Amino acid sequence: MNNMNWTKLLTIFFIYQTVSWAKVDPPNYNFSLDQFELFMPGKTLDEISKQFPQKELLINEDNFKTYKFYVEHIRYKFAILVQFNKGIVTDFHARLPSYFLHDIFHQSLINRYGPQTTYKRKEEQAVYQWKEVKGNEHLYMGTCTITCFPVYYSVKTKNLKGAGEFKSIIQRLNQ
Repeated sequence: MNNMNWTKLLTIFFIYQTVSWAKVDPPNYNFSLDQFELFMPGKTLDEISKQFPQKELLINEDNFKTYKFYVEHIRYKFAILVQFNKGIVTDFHARLPSYFLHDIFHQSLINRYGPQTTYKRKEEQAVYQWKEVKGNEHLYMGTCTITCFPVYYSVKTKNLKGAGEFKSIIQRLNQ
């Protein structure tokens, strides 16, 4: 083998080694549950509007209003529906990007809120519920096809008094 062939062979070897050792992060590696903190029950429309001025009014019934906001970052953008009673958040519902990884998202919920209270699985879909976390109920749904991914994350207050008939966003979507 001449020197030219050895040089080519070594170059290909070093390129392969560099690429094979490259760090590959999942699409939601830098997503944090802290990004939902602003939308948690008890927060106000004014607080949210400061950081998310673009909103769309979807439902306006009695004292309840539902707005759509968009959470976006470098690698993702998704809608979050937030319901208010007299300007205060009662619940939110986020349809998560399908390229997020279920294992990472579910583990971050467990790390933050502890093990789920209930878990229901039907075929390849599962719903996880945390019934009492600081006066709120958390719901998370994941599903699997070739890989597992999150479908939605929703939080609603359990302490709504004197607001009339309260229907969460999930209840409204299932009508």
